[in-house]
Amino acid sequence: MGNQCRYLEYRAEGDGKEFDVERAYCTAAQRFVQPMRADVCNRRYDLEPERDCEYYEAAESAGADEGAGASEP
Repeated sequence: MGNQCRYLEYRAEGDGKEFDVERAYCTAAQRFVQPMRADVCNRRYDLEPERDCEYYEAAESAGADEGAGASEP
């Protein structure tokens, strides 16, 4: 996997506002996240999204559940 979480985006606008500096947005949680949360997303300080982020876990579990349901008759 790459250097940052696949659910992390940086956006210069959102929630009807424009920002001077891009902010971390989690597509799994569908909201902007605090810089400390983005440290997990960016794999800083030996943190891993797959291991240390409940948003990542929930999104992956939901995706697995949808995939399992799609293959059932």
